[in-house]
Amino acid sequence: MKKVLSFTMVLMTFLFTMLAGTNLAFAASEQPTLNPNRILNVAHRGASGHAPEHTMIAYELGEEMHGDYIELDLQMTKDGVLIAMHDERVDRTTNGTGYVKDMTLAEIKALDAGSWFNEKYPDKADPDFVGLEVPTLEEVVQEFGRGSRYYIETKSPEVYPGMEAELIRILEKYKLLGVNGPSSKVLLQSFSPQSLQILHELNPNVPLVQLISYKQPATITDEELEEIKSYAVGIGASHTKIDQAYVEKVRAHDLLMHPYTVNTRADMEKVLDWGVTGMFTNYPDILNDVLKGRND
Repeated sequence: MKKVLSFTMVLMTFLFTMLAGTNLAFAASEQPTLNPNRILNVAHRGASGHAPEHTMIAYELGEEMHGDYIELDLQMTKDGVLIAMHDERVDRTTNGTGYVKDMTLAEIKALDAGSWFNEKYPDKADPDFVGLEVPTLEEVVQEFGRGSRYYIETKSPEVYPGMEAELIRILEKYKLLGVNGPSSKVLLQSFSPQSLQILHELNPNVPLVQLISYKQPATITDEELEEIKSYAVGIGASHTKIDQAYVEKVRAHDLLMHPYTVNTRADMEKVLDWGVTGMFTNYPDILNDVLKGRND
């Protein structure tokens, strides 16, 4: 979920779009709500600390390790299919090279999306990882169904016109969107306010989360928080850039706070002490253990 984009840039783009005539200030009464008392354990790209990210095996492990949500980053192929992949290029997590946007689904499916993990993490290598395919969003939903929950990010939406419409089509097809937050099986997130606006216009019931990237320690104003609250239910930011005062300020505006990517027990305990309402982690098993310890 890394993105070189400051919140100031996001807000400037947001305000520019408003001035251009696009209404990003959704009615507060329309916004779905989620239970702020439940700490969400979001399996970041699946249990990606244990298996190749964004593969079916990683998602399965995330569920077995008591992750509350399967987290997916979306890219779109040349022939318009949404796939689960973090990067715009296939180079880092497959044996291929090039941009997803320039490749067909058939070309993507021919790639090995698992062997790189064995090479990078030999102590965690598994022969079952060799030859794993890149899954499509629809394949993930078909595999895990309505019994699972999905935390989905539109990655680089400016590169993929129409990705929001295809995302909503799939979610509606499999009846994953409810009339309020608790009945919805998904949370949708993006660094792009414009992408969130499109998603809201396509289905006003979907809960949205605004991702923010800070180059410096995070600061945010009450006005900025109220702007975000007009269209989103929560905020995601790097746990390395925020502090307790930031979390408390976000929560004071009745927004959820889901920092990323929290991978050590010490950091998990720290952000929980700050008052976060959930977090992204490559190790949902560790977070589950931490949460159980707090509830004992």
